Amino acid sequence: MFEIVPQTPEDAPAVDALLDVAFGPDRMKKTAYRLREGVGPVGELSFVAKKDSVLVGTIRFWPIIIKTDAKPARRIPALMLGPIAVDPALKGQGIGMGLMRTGLAAAKGLGAQIVVLVGDLDYYNRVGFSRAPAVGLRMPGPVDPERLLALELEPGALTGVSGPIGRAWGHKARKVAALPKMAETRRSHRRSIA
Repeated sequence: MFEIVPQTPEDAPAVDALLDVAFGPDRMKKTAYRLREGVGPVGELSFVAKKDSVLVGTIRFWPIIIKTDAKPARRIPALMLGPIAVDPALKGQGIGMGLMRTGLAAAKGLGAQIVVLVGDLDYYNRVGFSRAPAVGLRMPGPVDPERLLALELEPGALTGVSGPIGRAWGHKARKVAALPKMAETRRSHRRSIA
């Protein structure tokens, strides 16, 4: 059995080690990491899975901005899911799905409307991600467009939206991270997950 709990600063070395095992030491060269450079994950949406007190899974969400192609351009706050990783010896036991369900429920509870990721549709569609809402979105580097997926936590949030995905810098990152309900629910959410 495993439990999902909020990530703590003490978990950071184990999280980095797990990500290196899951994705290799070159993982930071991937396009998705460009959106994370200089921006921290949303702390309230960073979770780990533990089995017998050992970290066996991790998920994080990062603030991003979608700059619309439409004129006048709008900057739409969103989240990028990832990386998500599970100890390879424990794959297939529901840890990844548990982490995603926990993280997505928390994101919705905090007022997030849009989540994007780069991944395999066959896996991520089990929690609602699809290619359709992401059709008009563009990453800042090479990404197979078939792997760019999105989930509308608020139905219609991506209707008619197209444009580049970018980093949420400085006050924009804080604005995205300060999702509408975050301040109200920060403490109660931690108690309900732990």
